[in-house]
Amino acid sequence: MSGHSKWSTIKRKKARVDAQKGKIFTKMAKEIMVAVKQGGSDPEKNIRLKNAIARAKEANLPSENIQRAIMRGSGELGGSVYEELTYEGYGPGGAAIMLDIMTDNRNRTAGEIRHLFAKYGGNLGETGCVSWMFNTRGQIIIYKADLNMSEDQFLLTALDAGALDVNEEDDCYEVITEPGQINQVRDILELEGIKIGSAEVAKIPQTTVVLTGEQEEKMLKLIEALEEHEDVQNIYANFEIVED
Repeated sequence: MSGHSKWSTIKRKKARVDAQKGKIFTKMAKEIMVAVKQGGSDPEKNIRLKNAIARAKEANLPSENIQRAIMRGSGELGGSVYEELTYEGYGPGGAAIMLDIMTDNRNRTAGEIRHLFAKYGGNLGETGCVSWMFNTRGQIIIYKADLNMSEDQFLLTALDAGALDVNEEDDCYEVITEPGQINQVRDILELEGIKIGSAEVAKIPQTTVVLTGEQEEKMLKLIEALEEHEDVQNIYANFEIVED
């Protein structure tokens, strides 16, 4: 078990605040729509849709919004057609950034994202420029306040369930799995009475860079601006900041 302070910590805190504001609802609905378009409207036969619905419920997206997104994705209701893209680039201090994008106008989105990178001291790169720095992994978050067993017992339970690693952070544990094993590990943990904070397939950096001073300030502003963009679904980055 390892402990660290990095962008993933900030990301989770921001996601919880954004969910309270309702900002995340649109992004959740878009994820559901694309999942339905790719794999059908039955969550029992479409794992991506099942996970998208679970995350939407964790964010308190109303059931009627979820159903409406499923109907739009299946074509029963009209609406925009979205395509998935991955953008890669560098932020201040050379930190690597990857973005999951869902857009109905790729030319508009590319121009707007390129502008944000340039504005805050980064640059949007070519496909493959930073993806080699990340591993795709399942990421399950367990908040310490919700844990019903000792740390040692939890660690053994997670590893026995098939986890690759468990990282400890200030208020939670991060259970890392193979992408295809995330649902199996989550189900086993839930059977053990462990409450799941969130579960998703994410891009985990292999190494991190420490940012301080002006670089840290610009990076956080860039991340905030990207979070605000309606076409940015997920942000993955490999920077650390030194917390006082």
